[in-house]
Amino acid sequence: MFDGQRWWLVGASEGLGFALAQAMAARGAGLILSARNAERLSEAAATLPAGAEIVPLDVADRDSIAAAGERIGPVDGMVWLAGVYWPMRAQDWDSAKVETMCDTNFTGCARVIGAVLPGMLARKRGHIVITGSLSGFRGLPGAVGYGASKAGCMSLAETLHADLRGSGIKVQLANPGFIRTRLTALNDFAMPQIMEPDAAALHMIRLMESNRFSASFPTPFQWLFRAANFLPDGLYYRLFAPK
Repeated sequence: MFDGQRWWLVGASEGLGFALAQAMAARGAGLILSARNAERLSEAAATLPAGAEIVPLDVADRDSIAAAGERIGPVDGMVWLAGVYWPMRAQDWDSAKVETMCDTNFTGCARVIGAVLPGMLARKRGHIVITGSLSGFRGLPGAVGYGASKAGCMSLAETLHADLRGSGIKVQLANPGFIRTRLTALNDFAMPQIMEPDAAALHMIRLMESNRFSASFPTPFQWLFRAANFLPDGLYYRLFAPK
């Protein structure tokens, strides 16, 4: 599927993004890697068998994304992987961090899609993959900012998928659980079924190679979050946020 295709990975300097870049490069994809840190991008690209084009950008800056989109030109696909995270309860509200999570994780996603979607519509082909999270299915304690931003990404993916059915543009949504990265290293609580980045990347590859709209992983951990959507409010909050 990927052989000879040109893909833009946004948030690819480390963690899941870097692991996905390695997996896609091994399958013959030509890659453009983006993130804020140019040095890390260069180090990541140097490890790939055929290298990669690096395009540093700031997803919180519309002009930065527009310039990157013009430089990159047409792509066969784009994967949104960028994100920032701080664990936070409402009682510990930090406006700067909350706004950064929302602006990077959700609005940044919308900005990048705006850089690729018009061209895909004009060509009547393309592939967009958005990374959501199991934390976006329903509000969780201690996830102020992050959970909401991921829920926004998930809703955006669902709307794009609904609108673009039959257009030649494939839209998919990947909802991972805990992945071992510098971000999850901030957590001081148990993280069931935490995945290594390369294992999570293989879940994403399987999704991208399929005709499914979405995939949530790992199983059985993802069943807990998906089933929570069907619980009445009273029971849900007693189970997930006891007083």
